[in-house]
Amino acid sequence: MTEQFNIRATRAEDIPAIQEIYALEVLHGTASFETEPPDIDEMTRRWHTTIDSGFSYLVAIIDDRIAGYAYAGKYRTRPAYYFSVENSVYVAQWARRKGVARKLLSKLIDECKQRGFKQMIAIIGDSTHTASIELHKSLGFRLVGTLENVGWKHERWLDSVLMQLSLGDG
Repeated sequence: MTEQFNIRATRAEDIPAIQEIYALEVLHGTASFETEPPDIDEMTRRWHTTIDSGFSYLVAIIDDRIAGYAYAGKYRTRPAYYFSVENSVYVAQWARRKGVARKLLSKLIDECKQRGFKQMIAIIGDSTHTASIELHKSLGFRLVGTLENVGWKHERWLDSVLMQLSLGDG
């Protein structure tokens, strides 16, 4: 059974919990190709850049704790890509397999549609990230390619899986 939780827009006071979730993934996982976790100041700067640019940044709350977060941002910086966004979703280890990622990504997709974006791109670090790949597939993303051996982390080569979802006319 899926646990009860709320999804809401991120607030400044959420950044320390977001930074903690992300730091663990950077240090021990392969969803991010960063190798050193950004500090709270850098995470705050990134959050401001995202929301100040008109993109969504959401958190999931279970029992007054941040269980995960998701955001959309620029897919690329050149003007022609304006209507395409890239999504990111991270879930705290204690909150995995509770439907958090699905709810976050579903809400993010809805918000991006409402804001008039045309395409959402998922760049999934590591082709063995089956849960993330299957989550995206279940929400309508299609596999558009795999970049093989493009990242070196944890003493091994990693792929990047590219998935795409049409959001509408843009």
